[in-house]
Amino acid sequence: MTSGIPSEGAEAPRKTGLSNRLNLELKAYKGGESTLCSGCGHDAITSAIIKAFYEYGVEPHMVAKLSGIGCSAKTTAYFLNRAHGFNGVHGRMAAMAVGSKLANRKLVHIGVSGDGDTASIGLGNFLHMVRRNVPVLYLIENNGCYGLTKGQFSATADKGSIKKGGTITNQMPPIDCCALSIEMGCGYVARSFSGDPKQVVALLKGALAHGGTAVVDIVSPCVPFNNHDGSTKSYPYAKAHEDPLHELGFVPFFEEIKVEYDPGTTTVVKLPDGSLITLKKLGHDYDPTNRSQALELLNKSTAEQQFMTGLKYFDEATTDFDEQMQLIPESLATLPESRIRPPASVLNAILEKYR
Repeated sequence: MTSGIPSEGAEAPRKTGLSNRLNLELKAYKGGESTLCSGCGHDAITSAIIKAFYEYGVEPHMVAKLSGIGCSAKTTAYFLNRAHGFNGVHGRMAAMAVGSKLANRKLVHIGVSGDGDTASIGLGNFLHMVRRNVPVLYLIENNGCYGLTKGQFSATADKGSIKKGGTITNQMPPIDCCALSIEMGCGYVARSFSGDPKQVVALLKGALAHGGTAVVDIVSPCVPFNNHDGSTKSYPYAKAHEDPLHELGFVPFFEEIKVEYDPGTTTVVKLPDGSLITLKKLGHDYDPTNRSQALELLNKSTAEQQFMTGLKYFDEATTDFDEQMQLIPESLATLPESRIRPPASVLNAILEKYR
């Protein structure tokens, strides 16, 4: 499996001053000024994306950023100005990611979607992208509502959630994108909170190093419509009910890898590019490589409306996208017309058959 990032043996350029391993400053990873509501959790996620890509040393022009429709779709304008970008129709971001990755597998792909874009109209596309293990960092900005259309409940809203104003209660059970991702064979599944930037950055860097589909579901409160006492996706609720599974640390492949820990307190997860995620247990006897335990935990936390954050599940043995699709080594975008256009003799034979 490959991550689209320079390989473990690649020599890192020398750093100069306040720059990363590519000698790029943080400003090279920024985008336009945000026009989202003041205090929106999405802006905190944007800051984490900028920091993660900067610290990991991804070349901005070698990134494809994708989005659908919703407040989340605006996020891609606020980071990596030099990256390639495509904003598609509602719910089709996952399908675009498959096509874009097929066309140019050298690009690092990040998709930013919302809970409506992913868990409602785009659910089918999302699940099939996951089962194909397309190498993309798929980030869900999850606020439990449709912020662009005045705050109706989304498919991820918990049952019993109360709409702002206190007149409507959600009667539908929520869709858990993390649980669905594990069921569909995703090898990197995480959940976090926009108010916990340290954890978010570590999880994003781990996702970049993974190499297959990496789903990161981040609760991101909607300040105007879903940040009140009746919401389980609000700042007060998340802060009061967040229960981290572990403290997260990330050691990239290009730094000297040392892990110090007391026996029985830390789990070390090695990612395909050689990077390490260290998980220091915080009172939870939790193994992120145990699929059954991950699903059990997610089901329990949903039932209890408890907000468990961290790396939910990791599987390094997932089948590579290229292998599944039996792809040739070259990206489709680099092939000459002579290799992608059928010979005239073949076309003529087809026409003759149906005359």
